[in-house]
Amino acid sequence: MSTHSLVQKKVLVVPLDWGLGHATRDIPLIHELLNAGCEVLIAAEGKHAALLSREFPQITILPLPGYQIQYSQKGLFFGLKIVQQIPKIWKAIRYEQAWLRKMVADLGINAVISDNRFGLYHPDIPCVFISHQLLIKTPFGGFTERALQRINYKYINRYSACWIPDFAGEPNLSGVLAHPTTLPEHTTYLGCLSRFEPMENVEKKYDLLALISGPEPQRTNLEELLLAQVKQIPGMKALIVSGRPDQVEKREIAPGVFQVSHLGAKELNEAMLASDMVLSRSGYTTLMDLAKLNKKAILIPTPGQSEQEYLGKYLMQKGYFYSLPQHQFNLQKALEAVKTFPFTTFQHGQDMEAYKKVVQSFVKTL
Repeated sequence: MSTHSLVQKKVLVVPLDWGLGHATRDIPLIHELLNAGCEVLIAAEGKHAALLSREFPQITILPLPGYQIQYSQKGLFFGLKIVQQIPKIWKAIRYEQAWLRKMVADLGINAVISDNRFGLYHPDIPCVFISHQLLIKTPFGGFTERALQRINYKYINRYSACWIPDFAGEPNLSGVLAHPTTLPEHTTYLGCLSRFEPMENVEKKYDLLALISGPEPQRTNLEELLLAQVKQIPGMKALIVSGRPDQVEKREIAPGVFQVSHLGAKELNEAMLASDMVLSRSGYTTLMDLAKLNKKAILIPTPGQSEQEYLGKYLMQKGYFYSLPQHQFNLQKALEAVKTFPFTTFQHGQDMEAYKKVVQSFVKTL
């Protein structure tokens, strides 16, 4: 074995600051990089840094500002609010370009894995772009989506590779989002990317596990809606996870109904397996977790977030999950409806650990 191959490679992992999903889905990739003998660095801030620091206390987290996208209170204006912030996003992309050049020079970084951040490519080292949104859904439809796809591909093709967290064929979780007519260059499907593991004979503790997540103010809107309704159902055993890793809180809000600010990966894995039904946003990372654990779920897409609305409808049509819009949400009625919903198991047939081989092959090229 050559001396060169024994040198520990430094790999920088950077998640997008959109909800917590990008940070959580990068956890299995980070574990696999560590297993492959890499030194991993993470760039993040705020609650994303807090979450990853809890999972990986031994890893250095470099401060890097996110895109800090602001969201509309009303779902109707969600897309418009994003479009208004495009100049701010471009400015952030230019900043992360300069930041990465400095980090590569100062720290000797050998490779970058960027989860949906557009400016983290470098001419001298391998850089991977992760995305399940090759086609970006918008409230404005076809022309806007085609224009955004061209911009998306322009950036993605500046990277050495594009990794897609989904299966290439049927069945899949992302539908047209990650299976467009034309793919970017150097594309690889990772399969399901989940930090969770199925386990046998787990004792059921909860009728319902509610996972509150997503950008503010919609995270708080769903939390308030759910808290008001869950207290009205007598005998309900429920656990509500508020999606606030920056806080540490646990309280019983009604007999048998508990609320926690955040759960680590191991605790959340166990809570999902111990629940009859999961209620969550149709965020893509959560969908991968549900599929891997083969859980039934009620999905409530973030209002106005076209990607989540599309995924909710697509996956309900496939029979994998039950979905309804937030403005129609009634917990008691939803729990009645799922009793007769013909849930279809997500029979993947493919390897749920496929991403490990992709990471191992990538590390060998460094």
